[in-house]
Amino acid sequence: MQFQYQNLAQQLAQRIFNGELSSGQRLNSLRQFALQQEVSLNTAKNCYELLEAQGLIYAKHKAGYFVSHKQQQHQALLLPEHPDFKPKTRQISNLELQIEIHQASINSQLIHLGAIQLSANLVPIDALRRSMQRAMKHSHPEDFLYSERQGHIRLREALSAHWAEDGFFIQKDDIFISNGCMPALSVLIQCLTQVGDSIIIPTPNFNGQLQLLAALKRKIVEVPASTEGIDLQRLEQAMRSSGAKVCLLTANYQNPLGFCLSNTDKEKIAQLAAELECFIIEDDIYAECSFATQRPLPIRYWDKQGYVLYCGSVSKSLSPSYRVGWFCLTSRLQHLRSALILRNVVVNSPLQLGLSDLIYSRAYRNFLNQLRPILMAQVQQYRTFIAQSFEGVELRLSCPSGGYALWLQFPKQIDGLEMYRFAQQQGINIVPGQVFGEDNRYHNCIRLNAGHELTDEIRQAIDCLADWTRTQLQTSS
Repeated sequence: MQFQYQNLAQQLAQRIFNGELSSGQRLNSLRQFALQQEVSLNTAKNCYELLEAQGLIYAKHKAGYFVSHKQQQHQALLLPEHPDFKPKTRQISNLELQIEIHQASINSQLIHLGAIQLSANLVPIDALRRSMQRAMKHSHPEDFLYSERQGHIRLREALSAHWAEDGFFIQKDDIFISNGCMPALSVLIQCLTQVGDSIIIPTPNFNGQLQLLAALKRKIVEVPASTEGIDLQRLEQAMRSSGAKVCLLTANYQNPLGFCLSNTDKEKIAQLAAELECFIIEDDIYAECSFATQRPLPIRYWDKQGYVLYCGSVSKSLSPSYRVGWFCLTSRLQHLRSALILRNVVVNSPLQLGLSDLIYSRAYRNFLNQLRPILMAQVQQYRTFIAQSFEGVELRLSCPSGGYALWLQFPKQIDGLEMYRFAQQQGINIVPGQVFGEDNRYHNCIRLNAGHELTDEIRQAIDCLADWTRTQLQTSS
């Protein structure tokens, strides 16, 4: 559980990172802040001291507290630009490149700027160990027989209660436990569509999803997206005229752009799905990596007609090695229950019981409360250092309010695939923009992982990429 001063510090930090509080701006006095927030003077003092320790504010003798000037550089960075285009049905053309880059991104021998994953140092290993031990101690003999294909009832109950605490409700009988989020998406896609069918996606889109769709021989209908969100006008156009009856969307901290849709946009999407009878497969894998104290609601919250199927996992908020995910059925699709169970791959029971204990013991929620301010500070450290490292380069950089993917856009002369090849030679992992959509729209973009601590090794890797970029720009000029 977070203390009140930590929640307040997190809220102020987000305002600083969003530019609502500018560099050098004087903050309210401790007494004014305490009155404004209706907290004690001691809580206000602890809040400011935490922000000062994080380097976000500083104190002047007899003058008060001010926003730190070192935030100025990354706030001045422009957000990436995104092309507009009309949605059309097409094949995914670069499956071989997708596979190559996916394999490289999970190569543990390279510097971790590729795959979006948390540092192992952030994983609550002791809490996980205790939960596994308790789960085994209190297990029943039937827990060691063949497990239910839908998933262990204990974990389904734990997830239902966990989400209810966050404000949305899914019955335990509608939850299916899977071997991660991607297998969950695969099961739903195969039950809702046929080979050759089209699926609507935002672009740029997570390359792993594109790889999955290509492997399943599904076509795509791309809809423009930006760091502000999905173009809802284009989305509605695609839902009305493309013939596709399924959308694959991430509303909260989408990979790679990091946008989080407003509640108004989420409600609009749920309404469009019902009106046009187009199913939404919602991948909500990053929602618990919010920088705010409250996780954002999913599109599923506004689904009144049963057209939104909710998916997720603990891969991004806890550990990818656990391979525990889920998908959730709706009342409209109960006739698919048998088909879903037959396609689902069973997850081992001891692991499910350990995770359910982690949730019920509050250790998981306590971990998330501790993780969020760490992630927020870490992502901003990356942004600040990237801005410094690429000084003099016309760089555009995303500014997510959750998750830890960063989207970098360079001048048109820079080719992301060439940068990827160079980085590989230097022992560095990055992912080029070419694998996030068709038509080479994002050739001058790359995605970086900010889930690991900004070590000297990673700083040197970023400097190496910056030096290469300057050399390429000088050569082209």
